[in-house]
Parts: sequence; C-alpha cells; structure tokens
Amino acid sequence: MTLLYGVDPRTGERLEPGVPETGHETVAALGVTAASAARPLAELPLPDRAALLDAVADALEGAAGELVALADAETALGRTRLTGEMERTTGQLRLLAGAARQDGFQRDAVEDGFVRALLPIGPVAVYAASNFPFAFSVAGGDTASAWAAGCPVIVKAHPGHPRTSVRTAEVIADALAKAGAPEGTFAVVYGLEAGLALVKDPNVRAAGFTGSVRGGRALFDAAVSRPDPIPFYGELGSVNPVFVTPSAVAARGEEIARGYVGSFTLGSGQFCTKPGLLFLPAGHGLDAVLAEAVASVEAPSLLTPQIADAFRTGVERLTAGTRTVAESAGAHLVAVTAGEFAARPELAEECFGPASVIVEYASEEELRAAARAVPGSLTATVHAESSDAGLARGLVAELARHVGRVVYNGWPTGVAVNRTMHHGGPWPATTAPLHTSVGTAAIRRFQVPVTFQGLPEELLPPTAR
Repeated sequence: MTLLYGVDPRTGERLEPGVPETGHETVAALGVTAASAARPLAELPLPDRAALLDAVADALEGAAGELVALADAETALGRTRLTGEMERTTGQLRLLAGAARQDGFQRDAVEDGFVRALLPIGPVAVYAASNFPFAFSVAGGDTASAWAAGCPVIVKAHPGHPRTSVRTAEVIADALAKAGAPEGTFAVVYGLEAGLALVKDPNVRAAGFTGSVRGGRALFDAAVSRPDPIPFYGELGSVNPVFVTPSAVAARGEEIARGYVGSFTLGSGQFCTKPGLLFLPAGHGLDAVLAEAVASVEAPSLLTPQIADAFRTGVERLTAGTRTVAESAGAHLVAVTAGEFAARPELAEECFGPASVIVEYASEEELRAAARAVPGSLTATVHAESSDAGLARGLVAELARHVGRVVYNGWPTGVAVNRTMHHGGPWPATTAPLHTSVGTAAIRRFQVPVTFQGLPEELLPPTAR
C-alpha cells in the first residue's frame, strides 16, 4: 500500500501517520455511489439543501481548533492566518447556503408555457489547492458551490496537507449524515493516480480545479478527451499586473512601492492573486524604497518541497539577464525595460512565491502597449491620479479584456466572497473565463439549463416549480 505523508515545512520532517492512496476500484465505486445520490440530492427542497451546507459550517467551526493545528503542522501558514481562513470557509458555506435557500438559481425564466430551469449537472470532481487548506480544499468554495447547485462531490485531496484533509473529511461526513444528506453526497480520494481516474470516471459530470498550469492542463486535457467530454473549471496561473502612472509615482510613489512589496510577499507570495509584474515609469527613483521594503521581508515558508523547488527554478528564470533591484532571504525583485519585457515572454509567466518583475516604460505608448500584451490574469491593478483620467480610462478598457477583476488604487491580494466577485480570467488564469470560483455566481458552473415546454406544474423538477 502506497502512503502519502505530510511534511512539516519548518523542519522538513515527515509527518505521521501516512494516508493511503485511493485505488482505481475505489474511485469507480465512489463514482457509482455519487451518481445514485444525484437525483435525491437534486430533488431536496431548497431549504433542506441549504441546511446541509449550514450543518457542515457548524461542524467545521466546532472542530476549528483541531483542524487549524493540523493544517499549521502541514503548511506552516500560522494559526492566525489559518483561523481566518477557517472563518472564510464557514462564511462562504453559509453564503452559498443562503443563495440556495433563496432560489438556488433554479427557475431561470417563465413565459408562455415555457419554463427554463437550471438543474444540477450531476457528480462533481473537486481538486483541492495547496495554498488554502480550508477555503480552496476539501470544504472549499468548489465543494460548497457544487452542493448549493444540488450536486454530489468527490474531492481529490491535495498531497501537501493529507492529514488535514482526512480529518476535515471526517467532520464533513459526520455532519452530512446527521443532517440527512443522501449517501454519496460527499467523498474524498487521495493520490495522483486517483485524481486522474476521477476526472475520467463516467459518473463524474464536471470538475473544479485550483493549482498549477501544468497540473491543470493535464486534467483539462483528460476531461475534454473523454468519450463524453465534461466541463473543467480550472484556475491555473496568473501574474496579476500592476500599472502605475507617472502622476501616481510623483504623488505617492513611496507608498505604492511599499504597498507593492507587501502585496507580492503576502503569504510568502503563495496567493493566486499575487502581483507578479509592476509597470513603473523609467527614472521612477524608487529603487531604494523597494530595496528597504524587501530587506524587511522574512524568509518564506513555502508550502511543499515541490513548490520550493519550482520557486528556485522560477527565480533563476527571472534573474537571468535582468537587473536586480532588491534581494533578501524573503523576496526577489528584478527590473527590465519595456523593450526587454516585450522580447522575453517568459518574464510574464507566474513564479509562485515571493518574486516579482518591474517593467520600466519610457512613454505612455509603451505603457499602453504593455497593457495590450499582458497574458490572461485573475486581476490587474491601476494606480493613477485624477489628472490621469484619459490614460487610466484607456488602461482600464484594455485590461478588462485580459482579466476578471480590475483594481483601482488598491491591491489585488484580498478576494471578497460575495455576490459581486468574479474570480476568473482568460487563459492561463482559468480554463473558463465566463465563470467564477468565488462568490454566489460560482454555483452556475455546476448547473445546466433545460427548457420545459407545456408541462403541468406537477411534472416539473421540484426545485423548478
């Protein structure tokens, strides 16, 4: 039997006990059980469906101390950060429960004998992320939004926190059973091979993923190469560019410089919304401030040995042939001209961890050209003054074609969980820029529209009546 072991990022020591990898036969059996749960879960009255999410939120709150301790041992993210993340996790469960209780996006339109309903797509595979062991993991937003849509969920746990995943799954399973959820509403599998088998399982009808471009692309290709292709909602890589106008540098350059370092090093640079590109006017005069801010950053605790190795490779890629602005045990910041940036597309690839690139532009036209050239991202940020209205308007209009969220005079590393949030963007940020993985609209990923013509009310699906 192959076991998965967590690793303490602080010491490098293996954490016992190990978690057995899930075999293909078990994955297939869980798919059958989830399929058998699909109809009874879909037909639950919306208040009862919402009550399942509330029950899970209550149970996680009751076990929060134990779960936070486990997650801290496996991720070194710190109990304060993890406690806040647990609050976000239970909060988004309750937010989505409220959306399901209200209408669940179920009855979309009614006109002249036609009813257009949004129905659960069926069993959903969820691939947990490394950097959020609660909010984007076993009980995270993909799981919660699939349940709110009325879909059973099979989670593929992340290998970076296996013991946290096991205990979280136990808490969830107990809460669902006590709340009367149909058998098969929830399950978890472990291991790379189990994850690949899951996306190919004929009973799985959709998948949600948060992780690397390489891993997400492999699963996306598997999902669309099936005899019956399924939607794959992947959040992959994002550089989240920040554009600063000359007027903004003149008015508050030092504040922006410190804010940028704080943003790209937050959480050791391991947020999907970490800004990786900073566009500054040539001659900005902020090198000393940037270097001072970088020098104060503590050495990072990267989540897994694999992430640490990838970060070292990424830093080597960024520092080759660039000017080092600041370097410390905690962060790396390099600079290139706009011309050099245009000639080196690898500088616009995500480096997961506390490293970033400054691009120095010599004219407004170079700045506009850079905005046209940035790859798809989750966010883009513009720092400007009121006197820059024309330039800022053009930047915002262009960037709205490349990203899912435009930030003005702020920082992108905070993500609100509400009705307005769009956490998505064009490739390589996601595989499906029409959809969000955060907020109430995330439910729509796991619903399919069906029009019923001339049906009496009693023949309609219960949630569409």
